[in-house]
Amino acid sequence: MLKLRLLAVVGLMVAALSGPIATSSAGVSLPTDVVSISPSGTTVGVAAPITVTFAGDIADRAAAEQSFDISSPTVPAGEFTWLNDRVLQWTPSEYWPAYSPISVSAGGAKTNFQTGGQTVGVASISNHTFTVSQDGEVLREMPASMGKYGFPTPVGNFTALEKQSTVIMDSRTIGIPLDDPEGYKLTVYDAVRVTWGGVYVHGAPWSEGSQGYENVSHGCINLSSDNADWYYNMVRIGDPIIVEA
Repeated sequence: MLKLRLLAVVGLMVAALSGPIATSSAGVSLPTDVVSISPSGTTVGVAAPITVTFAGDIADRAAAEQSFDISSPTVPAGEFTWLNDRVLQWTPSEYWPAYSPISVSAGGAKTNFQTGGQTVGVASISNHTFTVSQDGEVLREMPASMGKYGFPTPVGNFTALEKQSTVIMDSRTIGIPLDDPEGYKLTVYDAVRVTWGGVYVHGAPWSEGSQGYENVSHGCINLSSDNADWYYNMVRIGDPIIVEA
C-alpha cells in the first residue's frame, strides 16, 4: 500500500502558490463522505485516471489528498487535480501495469478495478496515419485524416474518455453557423472521445479519399468506417491516445 504523501504535499504547495482557496460556509473540513470512486469494478486502459467525488465541498484539500491510497503491483507517478470543490482526480503520468488488479481508497471508501493490455493509439498528423499497438506489437496502421488549417488536431498525450456508437456533430457548438462555408451537421459512428472539447476518433466515410494523404477534418481523427469500427470495438476507456505533429 503506497501512501501518496509526496503528491499531497505537492498539491498543497500548488494551492498555496495559487492563493487562498474559496470555500463555502458549509465546506467539509475532513473528507469523510465519498459518493463515488471511478473506475470501479471494471477493466480500463493503462492511462486511466482515478476520480473521487466527495459528498460536500472540501475545505482541506491536503487532507483529502492524504486520504488517497493505491495498491498495485507497480504504482506509477501521478498528480492530483481538483475538477471542482468536491471532485478530486489523480492522473498517472506513467502507465499502469497491464493486466493488473488495482485497489484504491479515499476518504474511507474503497474500490477495485483492473487494467487490460497496453493498447496505444498514435495519430501522426504529418504522416496521416493512426497506428494501434498492443503490448508493444503493432496491430493495425490505418490511413487517417486530421485537422486542416485553422482547425488543428491538438498535439499531446490523451486517453480514450468515452465511447459513443452514434454522435451528432454540429458546427454551431464551436461557433460556426450551419450556413457558413465551414458549417456542418453530421451523424458519425464509432466515436471514441479524445477531449471534452469535442475531438474524437471516428468513422468518416466522406473523407476516405483524403485519409492517408491530406488533413481535411475540423480537428477530429477521421478513419474509414471499417477501421473506426475495428478500433471502437477493441479500445477501452483509459487507453492512451497520442497525437504527434
